[in-house]
Amino acid sequence: MVELIAQADETGLAASGLACLDRCVPLFGDGVDEQALRPLWANLADGTAWDGALAGVRRSLGPGDAGDTADPAAALARRMLAAVPAERTAGALRTWADGCSAAALQIHRLLDATDEGVAPLVAAELRRQIRVLELLAGGAPGGGLRQVLDVSTEGRRVLRAVVSRRARSAP
Repeated sequence: MVELIAQADETGLAASGLACLDRCVPLFGDGVDEQALRPLWANLADGTAWDGALAGVRRSLGPGDAGDTADPAAALARRMLAAVPAERTAGALRTWADGCSAAALQIHRLLDATDEGVAPLVAAELRRQIRVLELLAGGAPGGGLRQVLDVSTEGRRVLRAVVSRRARSAP
């Protein structure tokens, strides 16, 4: 995983971090548009203004301030959003993508109720992260962005189900 992030180009880094954040959108609360990150995904495909798309996403998802939630998983997701670099440079994106990878794994660890060494939810998230980076490195048409988005959407559905189940079982 570390090697795949180290080898990724600017677009791959942006897509990797964005995919981690995208899978965690259900943690931003009920009523949040799960397609809120679309402007950033579109930016990866067509090269439009990253900073403008990012500003719109932040308005849509609310402040990136993690202090407004007692839920540690939601706080991590908000920190991921707050950390998105305003400039799409390889250095800034590498730091962000690496942080997003770790945060997404921690989020899945927090949400997985099992006491196993590597919990199934965490193992599945790790597989998704590796798959995303492999798709981006594989030279697929369009950089594999469509396939990356599909992997991310699947992960978001899984996390949404976990968050929903957790909310139903909360006292």
